[in-house]
Amino acid sequence: MTIIDRNQPLKGRVALVTAAGQGIGRAIAEKLAADGAEVHACDLNATTLADLSVASTRVVDATDARAVGEWMAPFSRIDILVHAVGYVHQGTIEECSEADWRRSMSITLDSAYVVLGAAIPRMKQHGGSVITIASVASSTKGFARRAAYGAAKGGVIGLTKACAADYLAQNIRFNAVCPGTVDSPSLRERMAELAQSLGSMEAAEKVFLDRQPAGRLGTPAEIADVCAFLASDSASFINGQTLNIDGGITI
Repeated sequence: MTIIDRNQPLKGRVALVTAAGQGIGRAIAEKLAADGAEVHACDLNATTLADLSVASTRVVDATDARAVGEWMAPFSRIDILVHAVGYVHQGTIEECSEADWRRSMSITLDSAYVVLGAAIPRMKQHGGSVITIASVASSTKGFARRAAYGAAKGGVIGLTKACAADYLAQNIRFNAVCPGTVDSPSLRERMAELAQSLGSMEAAEKVFLDRQPAGRLGTPAEIADVCAFLASDSASFINGQTLNIDGGITI
């Protein structure tokens, strides 16, 4: 009989987290480590990884199959994979150039194809949990000026569900977490861009707050808590799902 430490429910498990340098990805890496997992994190930005206290960190371009393969090569076993890479293009389809579209698909959707494809062979023997960070701005709900982003995140959801069906027999669970508006460095960058046209950061923040029925922004820690639950045995009967963590946007 396996005895689970309630304080460290992920003890003894190997977890890989992408886009772990800041925001949601960083919070997830820290939470999984706090719950006992041996966490190996990557990001494109070496600076943001520098002070992340996990088992190992590495600069990796998640759209580069060779780089991802080299990162995963030392791990014969992966128990948990969290793929958090994404890029937010702001604009309607008319405001989205072909280059914008290709960049959105490459960073958000192609990276999911590359990372999941590299990890699955290392998970098939023992099973595990794969969590993709999608968004409520996707196939879940349409948002203004999120044409490319919504399409790419919708693709992430579709890929996640397809993999859940394909690898059910190998006991690998795949679930997509769909955050609403979360206070992160990425969001603050978008606020700053909007503030240029609205005249102040306060006005820009109000735009994002007004679409939150809860009256506040989410926190990266709130998303991380859900991911840690999905990675644990407590979520062993949850597979192929999209979990909206959005403060009520999709009610």
